[in-house]
Formats: sequence, structure tokens, C-alpha cells
Amino acid sequence: MKLSVLMDNNTLIDRYFTGEPGVSYLIETEGKKILFDTGYSNGFITNAAKLGIDLMEVDFLVLSHGHVDHTGGLEPLLKLFLQRDFESAATGRAVKRVVPELISHPYTFLPRVLDNLKLGPLVTEGILSSFFRLNLTKKTVWITERLFFLGEVERVNNFEAGTPIGKIKIDGTWQDDYILDDSALVYKSDNGLIIITGCSHSGICNITEYAKKLSGENRIVDIIGGFHLLDPSDELLGKTVSAIKWLNPQKIHPCHCTDLRSKAALLGAVSLDETGSGLVLEYR
Repeated sequence: MKLSVLMDNNTLIDRYFTGEPGVSYLIETEGKKILFDTGYSNGFITNAAKLGIDLMEVDFLVLSHGHVDHTGGLEPLLKLFLQRDFESAATGRAVKRVVPELISHPYTFLPRVLDNLKLGPLVTEGILSSFFRLNLTKKTVWITERLFFLGEVERVNNFEAGTPIGKIKIDGTWQDDYILDDSALVYKSDNGLIIITGCSHSGICNITEYAKKLSGENRIVDIIGGFHLLDPSDELLGKTVSAIKWLNPQKIHPCHCTDLRSKAALLGAVSLDETGSGLVLEYR
């Protein structure tokens, strides 16, 4: 499995890629290409081109949840699809046209606000249905024999995911938003699990335990993505670090919504590598 970081808050020294407060990955495995989240803007498209990645060949688009820093790139992605189709019509040249499957939780496209600021996607579910085969589900989805979408994550511990972020409109009623749509991808390798997160609003420990439960695998090769540790309380950070240490991953790549203090605390407990736009990782 090959994972390319198309967008992250950080960039790497001597790697001239765009960074922004968002996240996007391209995963290649078993002959399939999976785009996971789209960042905040068209930056992930620019970075993909620099990496030699053709986003027109994507078989699946997976959205971790509905916040705009993970879905903001949908609009420029749709424009890219339209440009391809217009170019084909204007020149008469046939182009490879894949109709990707879009996998996400049903709440991803619901209206959500924080202090009257819109937090949700800028593109509607109806528009997306013209470009993708929509698979909006709370259930686990096996994308390939080794890669799966968790679906709605079981929240079992007493220290994560307990604080709402704004409001979400469900069945016509505004209610506290606990980001129940937050999910992740998991790759089951011969050596253990690679867990790929968007923002981990569900809790990075909850996500990891659910991945272990669904896969029947306890070994963790890597955890890459946002850990949702932005100015965490001492209690939350301490319990998270203890849990990650107990999980004993071979490596972690915390990024996006993981602040410096949290990375430093994690570095004292497990092996941690820097992450940023343009990073390419391969797993066997």
C-alpha cells in the first residue's frame, strides 16, 4: 500500500509543496486509487500534480467527516472533472472517465454551524450525485480485501469525544454536534494495521480500538493523520499518550489537528515521524 500526503498543515524541508489547515491523502492498493479527504482548497490538486498523480483515475473518494477543512476541495475537484469532460467534447478525443464511488457517513452533508459560522461542505449531496456513486452509510465498508472504512465509530472510553463542536441539523432539528460522522480508513497488512485518520473527532483511541475489533488484528504498524489534540487538557493528553503507548505501534505520524505539545508528549512514549504535504509512505 502506498500513501501520499496531498495536503497537511505542515510542509517538509526542501519539499516544495503547498500546505494549509486541511488534510488529504491518496492511497494506492490492490489496483485501486482512493482519495481520502480533499483539504480546504485546490491545494491538494496542485500537490497531486507535483507528485505525478492523476486524480481523474481515482476509483473511490472517502470523506472522513463533513467539516470544511476536509471537504473544501470538493468544488475544485468537480471543476477538474468538468474541465476534462469539456476538453473531451471540444477536441473529440476520448478520455478515461472513471465514476468514483463516494463513501462517507450520512451526516457528512448535513447543515452544521459554530457561532453562526458554516462548518459543513460547500457542495451539496445532490450536486455530488452527478459526479459520484454515493454510498453514505454508518456501516463498515470493505473497499478492497485489505482496506476498509470504519463507518460510525464506537465511542467506548471516558476521556475522548465528550465535547460538542457547534450544532448540526438532523431531521429538521438543531442539536449539539458530536461529529458522529467522523470516521477513518484502516489497511490490514501482513504485519498489522495502518490506521489513517482525518481529524479523529471520535477519539484516536476509540478509532484504534474499533479498528482492532473489526479487523481481528491487535498489531499496529502505523497511525497517520489528525489526532484531534489541539490544546488538550492535561487529563486528555495524559490518557491518550498512555493509551497509545499501551497500543505499542511501530510508528505514528500525527499531523493536521495535533499541536506541538501533544506531538512532544507522544514522542516521549512511542516512535514518531514528521508528517507534511508531499510525504510518501509505503507499507507491505
